[in-house]
Amino acid sequence: MAAMAVALRGLGGRFRWRTQAVAGGVRGAARGAAAGQRDYDLLVVGGGSGGLACAKEAAQLGRKVAVVDYVEPSPQGTRWGLGGTCVNVGCIPKKLMHQAALLGGLIQDAPNYGWEVAQPVPHDWRKMAEAVQNHVKSLNWGHRVQLQDRKVKYFNIKASFVDEHTVCGVAKGGKEILLSADHIIIATGGRPRYPTHIEGALEYGITSDDIFWLKESPGKTLVVGASYVALECAGFLTGIGLDTTIMMRSIPLRGFDQQMSSMVIEHMASHGTRFLRGCAPSRVRRLPDGQLQVTWEDRTTGKEDTGTFDTVLWAIAPRISACLPTTVGHAGKNQRRD
Repeated sequence: MAAMAVALRGLGGRFRWRTQAVAGGVRGAARGAAAGQRDYDLLVVGGGSGGLACAKEAAQLGRKVAVVDYVEPSPQGTRWGLGGTCVNVGCIPKKLMHQAALLGGLIQDAPNYGWEVAQPVPHDWRKMAEAVQNHVKSLNWGHRVQLQDRKVKYFNIKASFVDEHTVCGVAKGGKEILLSADHIIIATGGRPRYPTHIEGALEYGITSDDIFWLKESPGKTLVVGASYVALECAGFLTGIGLDTTIMMRSIPLRGFDQQMSSMVIEHMASHGTRFLRGCAPSRVRRLPDGQLQVTWEDRTTGKEDTGTFDTVLWAIAPRISACLPTTVGHAGKNQRRD
């Protein structure tokens, strides 16, 4: 951060921003920006943890800063506000749902400590989800207020590069917005990956982009993958009493210490999570009763098997980069490559 601060102190002057097309259209405006008539010292594309921290630090150092952020709806139509993955579909809602699961465990243990609690105690997904989502929305608003307090301009638009100093986006109502800056930082993060080679994966499955925003309980759930996202989601689903199965093709938590990984799997299995080891799904289809029938292959025996679930959650690695597109070739040099 200190190195960034030194760099920011050397940025150029300030210019007013504009939202209307100028003579010559986008290309003409871009040529004007390239000539030095730029709107901002710094433009940050991406409103997650990294992008917001960068924008607020730059503004605190006296730079003129803007943040551009837009959430492409998931294939299931889920969308959220400012704050990125951690706030909306990662750390924050995950920890809250884990807390719900931990409370359930404490309730089960309570009779051993003299508390007369009727068992079993049902869990209300709708009530938990509403509370979690309301908390996340309050954080979205808080981030917007913080940007406003630091005089950072926020644009809720999907941006694409026009040139290395200019991005273009379309706001609600169809108005085109052209923004230029001396420096542009890309902090777009990534999104979950769908196994599109599997029939029905995109049409019937969900990802971590969706699980925290479901209004109704996911019910009996198949989690496909053995990443930390897969194990975390399966953990809290089991903890709140849902029938949960993890299907993993090979080893759990690849890249992590495998002795610790084995201990995690053993702990989860002892608490009710089921595991299908060495299996790979090949097809998902919806049955007339609304359930999902999943077909998979046991890679050890080569045999095919099927099972029915209410929800299929894809949690496979790696995540895909959410880089913004370019309309001119050389602008691509500013893009992150994963």
